[in-house]
Amino acid sequence: MQREDIANSLIVSCQPVPGGPMDSALFVTGFAKAALEAGAKALRIESVPYVAAARLAVRVPIIGIVKRDLSDSPVRITPYLADVEALAEAGADIIAFDATDRVRPVPVEELVKAVKARNKLAMADCSCLDDARRALAAGVDFVGTTLSGYVGGPEPEDPDIALIVQMRTLTPYVIAEGRIRSPEQAAAAARAGACAVVVGSAITRTEHVTSWFHQAISDAYAARGAQTVLGPTVLGPTVLGIDIGGTKTMAALVSGGTVIEDMIVPTAREAGPDTWLASLAQSTSAWSGRFHRIGIAVTGLVQDGRWSALNPATLGIPDGYPLVERASAVFGKPVCAFNDAQAAAWGEYKFGAGQGRDIVFLTISTGIGGGIVCNGRLLSGLAGHFGLIRGLSEDTAPLEDSTSGRWIASQALKAGFKADAVDVFGRALKGEAWAGAIVSQSASRVATLCRDIQMMLDPKSIVIGGSIGLAEGYLDRVRAHLGEVPSRLSSDLVAAKLAGHAGVIGAADLAEWAR
Repeated sequence: MQREDIANSLIVSCQPVPGGPMDSALFVTGFAKAALEAGAKALRIESVPYVAAARLAVRVPIIGIVKRDLSDSPVRITPYLADVEALAEAGADIIAFDATDRVRPVPVEELVKAVKARNKLAMADCSCLDDARRALAAGVDFVGTTLSGYVGGPEPEDPDIALIVQMRTLTPYVIAEGRIRSPEQAAAAARAGACAVVVGSAITRTEHVTSWFHQAISDAYAARGAQTVLGPTVLGPTVLGIDIGGTKTMAALVSGGTVIEDMIVPTAREAGPDTWLASLAQSTSAWSGRFHRIGIAVTGLVQDGRWSALNPATLGIPDGYPLVERASAVFGKPVCAFNDAQAAAWGEYKFGAGQGRDIVFLTISTGIGGGIVCNGRLLSGLAGHFGLIRGLSEDTAPLEDSTSGRWIASQALKAGFKADAVDVFGRALKGEAWAGAIVSQSASRVATLCRDIQMMLDPKSIVIGGSIGLAEGYLDRVRAHLGEVPSRLSSDLVAAKLAGHAGVIGAADLAEWAR
């Protein structure tokens, strides 16, 4: 076969749980046939007997591996030359092996020579960019992200998209593999430059998939509390979450991490906060009696219940506006107020993409904001206002004025196009060069910001949110601009899971715990 035979394809890994009820050749060949009928173009199969069984059942390319637990080496995947010989004899077209820089029984170079001697293609299962460099120098045909996150330390939750981007600078033959559990993650891997994407547990390990659903449902029932065992469903204390942004305002009934109902209204920028609060009270009047507290997230600085603008271009607010006092009077309920990005950071930490980890949340929208959660504590005050950072040039304008949605729309106008940020992204996806250049410039500046955040704060993850940050293809562009950064210095960029609800969920939870 040729390397191009698996280009732009889905590869399904048919590896049942060892010793499980599906650990037999009958199930492996069944998985293989079902995957091919659904559109997969190749397979990854473990063990010589299962490769041989699959070879009799299908004619597509097979990546073959052998797994062993060795007493004198941490290397598990195809560690011996005899494994290479047996896989080739069984009918594997591509032979994959551990290519990490660890104590091993056979050097990578000898494994590659053995694969080539049998006229097969070689795939290196790597943990980092340096592994890939060494493997390519040894003559492998493909490099994979298979072992990223599996050679020490806690196992990450998400696939290593950044490593795909980095490997793509070395070779076009990058195979994405490892912790790809959803179609969205698979698509992100493809957009990052992978020539093929391997999905395993999410398709062929029923035990794993079932456990994910079981854990999610168990957590949800635990959050709802004992009152839900019998009788009407009671989610627990309900809080009114409000998120006042530069272009739109959201109100939602929130219980824990669940949004029960929500509504979105435009922010009448010129009306002022008194009018905004009165309008919100009227819009949410039908929810009266369904919540006992209010958490408000707002752009700008909140100190001691008073609200001030840090960048009036995002939203003009009278300095020191008594937000908590006025909102309490309008709604007749206890009110807590927080910066919107800090509230969203807490929401993502508690219920979203950063659960249980030190994170920096970065929202890119009308403006740019952020929040920091360290050791389980949300940093308040000025912490996280990354959009107001000035660059090293003589230009004293804040970063968000040359990066955010407002800037994207202004650059389109300069280019002769009357288009808002949404239109610019749409045209960039259609391949219009002027739009792609604007989006890429914004993404480049955000990539620089992420690099600096990583160097200063070293968070476990940087969670990206906001209408610009979550726009299709934007995060992939940011990752691409970070591709030249050494892997040990690069950021784990993940998309926000709560999307537009992060602010109201975070504000509601903070208000509930502030009692």
